[in-house]
Amino acid sequence: MAKTRPGKKDLDAYTITGTNKVVRVGDCVLMRPSETSKLPYVARVEKIEADNRNNIKVRVRWYYRPEESIGGRRQFHGAKELFLSDHYDVQSAHTIEGKCIVHTFKNYTKLENVGAEDYYCRFEYKAATGAFTPDRVAVYCTCEMPYNPDDLMVQCEGCKDWYHPACVSMTIEEAKKLDHFVCSECASDADIKKTENIFSASPVAEDKLDSKRRKR
Repeated sequence: MAKTRPGKKDLDAYTITGTNKVVRVGDCVLMRPSETSKLPYVARVEKIEADNRNNIKVRVRWYYRPEESIGGRRQFHGAKELFLSDHYDVQSAHTIEGKCIVHTFKNYTKLENVGAEDYYCRFEYKAATGAFTPDRVAVYCTCEMPYNPDDLMVQCEGCKDWYHPACVSMTIEEAKKLDHFVCSECASDADIKKTENIFSASPVAEDKLDSKRRKR
């Protein structure tokens, strides 16, 4: 941990101007952008410090939105997705507009209701190179894309893989009315098994699942 410079002192907390919301080290915050037309920046507070004039600064680690990254926004990026970058900065605490929550990807997908303050992060991002960690994630559907929690998907009862309705020639309205779904590959396998009167156990489905959930 860095030492506090002479004339400065570390603070345990900061109350956002005009509110009763208290920010502490480790909290995620929304910070006012220089241009009012832009969305607020999102950052994680690493340190809160005051000088002898009681000017309060915060050391932050920035989250990047997909469109702010070198590769830009892609189809599988959700509207509330953020990347935890290796970009640190020192800002005036007065630029903090509010608090937010950056969930893990797994916890975000379990939320029953997503509020304006809810975001999620599944990648760390190196701002200088555009590299991501992890550099591979599970992919789904025939399009072999990572999961976007904003998109409706249907699960095959056979292989247990997930599919976008459009990728299996189905509208979203039709997908919402489904009680059961079997992908074309599993349906074809089922027809063959009926013809041969062979009934395979679960390992076949497990093998099929592994082959579809490749890493990329």
